[in-house]
Amino acid sequence: MDAGGPKRPHVGPRVHAREYNYVLCISDEELAVLEKYREQLITGTGSFAEIFYNYLFDNPDIADVLYAFEREGGDVGQFARAELSNILTSVVAGIDRQREQHLLDAGRRHMQHNFRPVWLIGAYNLLIDYLHGMLPGLEINTNDRPVLDRLLTRLLLREMGIMLEGYWLQVHSEEGRELEHIAGRLGQVEELLAGLPHLVWSVDVNANKVMYANYPLQMLYQEGMSSPLPCLGDTHTDDRQLLQDCWQQAVSGKRACVDVRMRLAGDSEHWYRVSLYPEARSSRKPGRVHCMLEDVQSEVSEREQLQTLSTTDRLTGLPNRATWADHLAMALAASRRAPGSQMVVMSVDINQFKMYNDTLGRDAGDILLTDVAARLRSIVRESDSLARMGGDRFGILMHPVINARDAAERITTEIMDKFDIPFAYQEKQLCVSLTLGIACFPGDGNSGDGLLANAESAMQRAKRNSLPYQYFDPVNDVSSAQQLHYSGQIRSALDNNEFELLYQPQVTLETSRITGAEALLRWEHPVEGTVMPQRIIPVAEQLGMIAPITDWVLVTALRQCRQWSFSGTAIPVSVNVSARSFQNPRLLEKIKWALREASMDGDQLVIEITEATLMQDIDRARDLLSSLSDVGVTIAIDDFGTGYSSLSYLKRLPINTLKIDQSFVLDVAFDQQDIAIVRSIIDLGHNLGYKVVAEGVENRMTLDVLGKLGCDMAQGFHISEPLPDEHISSLLERPGSLI
Repeated sequence: MDAGGPKRPHVGPRVHAREYNYVLCISDEELAVLEKYREQLITGTGSFAEIFYNYLFDNPDIADVLYAFEREGGDVGQFARAELSNILTSVVAGIDRQREQHLLDAGRRHMQHNFRPVWLIGAYNLLIDYLHGMLPGLEINTNDRPVLDRLLTRLLLREMGIMLEGYWLQVHSEEGRELEHIAGRLGQVEELLAGLPHLVWSVDVNANKVMYANYPLQMLYQEGMSSPLPCLGDTHTDDRQLLQDCWQQAVSGKRACVDVRMRLAGDSEHWYRVSLYPEARSSRKPGRVHCMLEDVQSEVSEREQLQTLSTTDRLTGLPNRATWADHLAMALAASRRAPGSQMVVMSVDINQFKMYNDTLGRDAGDILLTDVAARLRSIVRESDSLARMGGDRFGILMHPVINARDAAERITTEIMDKFDIPFAYQEKQLCVSLTLGIACFPGDGNSGDGLLANAESAMQRAKRNSLPYQYFDPVNDVSSAQQLHYSGQIRSALDNNEFELLYQPQVTLETSRITGAEALLRWEHPVEGTVMPQRIIPVAEQLGMIAPITDWVLVTALRQCRQWSFSGTAIPVSVNVSARSFQNPRLLEKIKWALREASMDGDQLVIEITEATLMQDIDRARDLLSSLSDVGVTIAIDDFGTGYSSLSYLKRLPINTLKIDQSFVLDVAFDQQDIAIVRSIIDLGHNLGYKVVAEGVENRMTLDVLGKLGCDMAQGFHISEPLPDEHISSLLERPGSLI
């Protein structure tokens, strides 16, 4: 391998003046002849100055150098006079060490100031011509004339030669200094390469041989490097072809780089980056390829860690939302390729998480999330995808399944059973329950976003109703897309008077006369027509518009109630209060304001609240209902029997009416279980001193059964569909019973 640095050129011994005398055959006898005519020669060369100066300044190249010398601060006149003196002195002066050094220094100066050697030769040539032309006019002995003629030429050659040697010495001195500088820089580069953590080598492509290797590489392969890729044998077998392909690309003249696995000097396997830089040449094939090998294990590890962080939830180790969405997209694609394939999408929420996180601290919350994730992981199949969607929300994808409903029921039951077991935390037992929303493919959506949105919508409905899980219901659930669709329009619906109230009469089963009416909200959309409340209320709650809508419903219903009283028949009006409205701390104030605004007493208003809404905060419910009762407002529990009420609380609430959910009423004429449930609710209500209203009465047989069971009141399409206010006024004015 080459040494890696330039070699300083050899500079031969300097030629002394006596050597010139010997070579040019200058004898002492000839010098004695010169001495006889010294004074004449000095006098005769006086007029050469004009010839010399013209030579300097008439030559444009010489003039440019002189002007550059002047711009750098030099004195051109002094320089010209000194050079003239040197030339003329050479004719008559003797030669000694001092004179010789003077001529050498003059030659060095010429070189330093870019005064070319050919210009010096030209000046001496002028002087030779001048001297030969001058000699015939001098008084010289006939025998001495040919001696002097030859001697003057040889003396000028000697003087010129010594000055040219000064040129030569200056060139080699500068070159030597430059080579020393280059050698020093190369030494620094070599020291730098030796200290690099990278392995560096250079390959002669034609010889297929490593010509240079830095110290770390030499130490690694002390036995020699027979291959242009010394590390090929240490490369993982699966990566060797990649490295060889990279080399072929480099020898074809293209830069190449590849990351491969290697095990060097018995170390553990690491990732290394091999970078190959072909030497730039005019021909296509490079003469050399410079190579570098660097350890990139930390970079690869960081990249893998970033990849993991981008796809995995750090806390639980589960896939994150983005990764889960990818799994869902792939499952959908597979299902579309397999007709009849089904899948289940679940949105899972921890009901008690906020309470535990706020009271026990974030560390406890993190541990709870990790434990919940582990328990869910133990339930789902290996083919299923479980992910943390963010916060206390998880997602479950079941694919493939033969029957989505059956699969959802199975896993839901297993989840409920597993989560009946409390979690242990610092000698505490934490009871945790989940709420699940379920969407099935293909029935509940055709896209991943749609299925997830529908599952989340079902989960929110389950939470509102205090149920453990709910399947997506297009009638009762508003998807995210629908929320977005209505979000810009619902705000202006109030201002544009697009909302209206219909009223469904309630009758007593004993007299069949109207005893009340339930106000039902409708949105007369200018494009879509009538929009039902189950599509209005969830969007309004999400947008923060439920409060002004509730205010409008209260005032409008009470004002209509006042109009009915003017006809001579006063009946109370029922208004549904949503879960979000019930949580409004100003609800009591709003109801009192609506009563004042409509000039109505509280006994003409019935507030309907679902069982699930009451149970969300039983203490607040008791206080609010007591305050409403104090102003005469009647309280009715809507959809009774579908939630999880506690009778111990129920009996202490100031409730007046129970409304049996229509799911128990629809088949009560045929289903013995429904009969038993309805009878139990009626008996419970009467025992607690409540009136009982049956919703969803669709036929005469149902009405008859309810009458026999002792139900107090009923409403439904068999009695009357929801009607505009003026139709209710007509019914109130009609004599006799409604049914």
